Amino acid sequence: MDNGPSSYNRLVLPILLGAAGVAGLATWAGFQTMWPTSQVCGSTFIGLPHRSRLLALTYDDGPNDPYTWRMMEVLERHGAKATFFLLGGFVQQKPEIARALVAAGHAIGSHTWDHRNLIFASSAETRRQLQQTRQAILEATGVDTAIFRPPFGGRRPASLRVARQLGLQPVMWNVSCQDWKAKSADEIVTRAERQIRGGDVVLLHDGEYHRIGVDRSRSVAATDRILSRYKAEGYDFVTIPEMMETQRLANGN
Repeated sequence: MDNGPSSYNRLVLPILLGAAGVAGLATWAGFQTMWPTSQVCGSTFIGLPHRSRLLALTYDDGPNDPYTWRMMEVLERHGAKATFFLLGGFVQQKPEIARALVAAGHAIGSHTWDHRNLIFASSAETRRQLQQTRQAILEATGVDTAIFRPPFGGRRPASLRVARQLGLQPVMWNVSCQDWKAKSADEIVTRAERQIRGGDVVLLHDGEYHRIGVDRSRSVAATDRILSRYKAEGYDFVTIPEMMETQRLANGN
């Protein structure tokens, strides 16, 4: 029996290379489940083609008292509408904020009940999270939500399949300001300016999923500056449903 290097190369190297390929594929697949603009796990809305003069500001993890109120004040001052992806558990605690968002003309969507990472959730758990949140929003506002954003951006094909079965359109983003970890409004604005090209869905936060009351003053101040700059440059700020309708009309649907 040949036990030399040539035998090793024939027998062992293919196994090692195969294992490396599987590991690489798993890493790639994991990356795709979290990357906001990836469409590998299923189609999601991420905005319009660049050079559009529309921008959509979106806020996750609310309602958050008092910072959702303050965000609404800034938006009203600029005459802008935005989209808020709400946590069902917080809507249950602060239904008056959810109602105020709707009354002010903002769009609202589901962000699950308690910010569960759906990559690790079964289809049954995903369905429960979305149905429970939808019901809480409906009871608080009278709005039957039609859009949904997965927490952390994490999703699998099964997650999106459940959402669509419930009539929810998944929405991601293509501009992340990383405001949840920013130390200043300047930092948030700089990140936005580096990425905005027009037609963008901009991710910001009016809350934080661990608890109500987390300080989002930097996000409020950054929103004020983003609105001032881009409105002066001729951009219009619209809700996600309005941006989706623009896309639908452009596609002739």
